[in-house]
Amino acid sequence: MSEALQLSKEKLISDLHQGIADSEELLKLTAAEVGPAAAQLRERVRERINKTKTELTHLQQVTVEKAKAAGHATDVFVHENPWKSIGIAAGLGLVVGMLISRR
Repeated sequence: MSEALQLSKEKLISDLHQGIADSEELLKLTAAEVGPAAAQLRERVRERINKTKTELTHLQQVTVEKAKAAGHATDVFVHENPWKSIGIAAGLGLVVGMLISRR
């Protein structure tokens, strides 16, 4: 998984956590509002928050599992192909070195 995609997922998760916290705070602030419509609205929002928390937890677990699987696959590749891995690392180091030296 690319690093940019991982950072994007982490930002999304962080934003969702903040949105949930804001929604919970809003529910607390409007608790004094009375009436059946307000109570029904609060209950619907509370249910959606709980559902979103569950889905967010699942998304985090899936992301962690995929990252671990990618790390394991990389580890296996490096152990099975040490010279190829050294060659790839050296080539990338050469390219990065050339790009840095141009600045």
